[in-house]
Amino acid sequence: MRARTWQVLGERSDVWPGRYEPRGATWGEQATNFAVHAPRATAAWVCLFDDDGAETRHPLPEHTMGTWHGAVPGVAPGTRYGYRLDGPWDPATGARFNPQRLLLDPYARAVCGELVPHPALAAHDPEDPTRPGPEDSAPYVPRGVVVGPEHLEDFDWRGDTPSWRRWRDTVIYELHVKGMTALHPLVPEELRGTYAGLAHPAVIGHLKELGVTAVELLPVHHFVSEPGVMERGLTNYWGYNSLAYFAPHAAYSAAGDRGQQVREFKEMVRAFHEADLDVFLDVVYNHTAEAGPDGPCLSLRGLDDAGYYTRIDPDAEAPPDTYWDATGCGNTVDTNHPPALRLILDSLRYWATEMHVDGFRFDLLSALTRTDRELDVAGRFMSAVAQDPVLRGVKLIAEPWDATMDGYRVGQVPAPWVEWNDQYRDALRDFWRGASDGVRTLATRVAGSSDLYADDGRSPYASVNFLTAHDGFTLRDLVTYEHKHNEANGEDNRDGSDHSRSQNFGVEGETDDPEVQRLRRRTAANMMAALCLSNGVPMLTAGDERGRTQGGNNNAYCQDNPISWIDWSPENAWPEVWDIARTALRLRREHHVLRQRHWFEGVPTVVGGPKDLVWLHPAGREMTEADWHDGGLRTLGVFLNGRPLRSPGPRGEQQVDASLVVWIHGGTEAVSVQHPVNQWVSEAEVVLSTDPDVALGRRLRVGEDLLLDARSTVVLRASD
Repeated sequence: MRARTWQVLGERSDVWPGRYEPRGATWGEQATNFAVHAPRATAAWVCLFDDDGAETRHPLPEHTMGTWHGAVPGVAPGTRYGYRLDGPWDPATGARFNPQRLLLDPYARAVCGELVPHPALAAHDPEDPTRPGPEDSAPYVPRGVVVGPEHLEDFDWRGDTPSWRRWRDTVIYELHVKGMTALHPLVPEELRGTYAGLAHPAVIGHLKELGVTAVELLPVHHFVSEPGVMERGLTNYWGYNSLAYFAPHAAYSAAGDRGQQVREFKEMVRAFHEADLDVFLDVVYNHTAEAGPDGPCLSLRGLDDAGYYTRIDPDAEAPPDTYWDATGCGNTVDTNHPPALRLILDSLRYWATEMHVDGFRFDLLSALTRTDRELDVAGRFMSAVAQDPVLRGVKLIAEPWDATMDGYRVGQVPAPWVEWNDQYRDALRDFWRGASDGVRTLATRVAGSSDLYADDGRSPYASVNFLTAHDGFTLRDLVTYEHKHNEANGEDNRDGSDHSRSQNFGVEGETDDPEVQRLRRRTAANMMAALCLSNGVPMLTAGDERGRTQGGNNNAYCQDNPISWIDWSPENAWPEVWDIARTALRLRREHHVLRQRHWFEGVPTVVGGPKDLVWLHPAGREMTEADWHDGGLRTLGVFLNGRPLRSPGPRGEQQVDASLVVWIHGGTEAVSVQHPVNQWVSEAEVVLSTDPDVALGRRLRVGEDLLLDARSTVVLRASD
């Protein structure tokens, strides 16, 4: 602990000792407490800014257990602030202290101001990297905001409580806060692209009519654009460049950036919850906006570089100040170090408790699970989350890979986590473009991917099934382009995946050819139906239900413009896809047989009854071993028995549901399928169809043939 040295007897300080906990800026009626963790610093100042930008520096008088702290009287809510630190300059050991750098409080609850590219952003002198930079960075960096109680503890949640919705009842809708409403004609112009706009009844009504149960927001932790992106005249649109893990992104606020963004975010969450919609956040804890060693010094780098970022193996042949980069973004947050681990856990708890967020999707989770750079799913981060009394009660979604060769861990993230399943995505794309080897992989994926999740006791809902996401083609572009068209990104079309598993039906890009249009819309509708009906947790990407296009751009991370925004005009919509998505999600909601907790076993659920699942050959028989290895087979049926279900009800009672038969035909020619002969279902009714010649409501009896057009999906419900 550092003690104060008084200069004269009777001296009075304008900064009180304050407290070392909680970290960040805590407003009080008499004084605002500031606490920042910087164990190797030798001096620290909190810098307050008035509305004209004039700076007043207050030395933090106390240093307790690595945290500098002090309480400044008379600080009003909405005041902007930052920190300056002094200490050793030794980048090789992670010491980059430079009092000429204004640093953002990593615990700031709100942030205002823009990042302006300038040589003063780097910690070092651009002319001599071995020395600290001499120019003040304050004019070029964002600042924290002191947030008052009216936006925090005094907010009226109106009795809001968690929904505790089960995973098997969840349908996720991945969206971008701005892109969802930037062009929405029913949202007032001043609210478009904001948290308030997202909470507008027109948006919530759309989501409810579609049938999703949760929104997953692309990153809303306050982020900045990379200087290199800004130099190209673009901005980071997606937000995977986080700077402040506690602050809602200020640019998404219609109310202001002096703390109002906190309240507006809460009002958005409250509106979603009142409509029975959960809110998940896509969180980027694996790296920060400070990039590599030559990147900007904005916060953690200037506070405790060695305590927050993973460094290379000291025996490696590289400069000693080089970061180990598992993210492809220049740095990797090191969860082996207590300050970094605590920062992440404190942030998660804050969003779950103070902001009432229901769950988190972790970008590049594998990067956070490293112990001495080796993957360790039982390591510090995963263990800390698993035992945390707050976090073990929220929904946790893993992106189970990072940017390294060994980071791919699909199927290996332990419960209670669920995972983005890219193998589902790839299998469904391949099947519908005619590139699959028969139907056996399709069957495995739509049944819940038991090869990935059943061997360790997890349920089918461990698989978050998706066809598209923010990165990659939209659903419409997936059937319109075979090649990426990312020229607008300014990287000579080098960025983005070259292996999209897409098809264009003979024409690259949009066309007026009615036959090509018909094939594209039909295929998109088939893919949407499969996604919504598969075992697991479906995730839709915003706009796919309308036929949103990005013009073939499969990496629109820097396109904050109509390329990325949803076009709500009816002229460009694909209504067939909307109708199928809404119908399929309604069937999923109405029928427990489509969202069971237990795995299908292919055996009866009751003595003398039918099997819980039967895979059907188009001839009406059960699939044989030879059928599963028929590489030319493009048609698959499945009988789902609902009488009874394998899963019991909430009181242990036997559950009964309608039985369903689903036919999936990916061939390029029509095929005749036979309603299977059995003793349990004598007649069935068509309840979903992408084949215009197979009308809803049509009834089929046992043994009757059904002609399916090329590329079509039909669902029949037992009438017995």
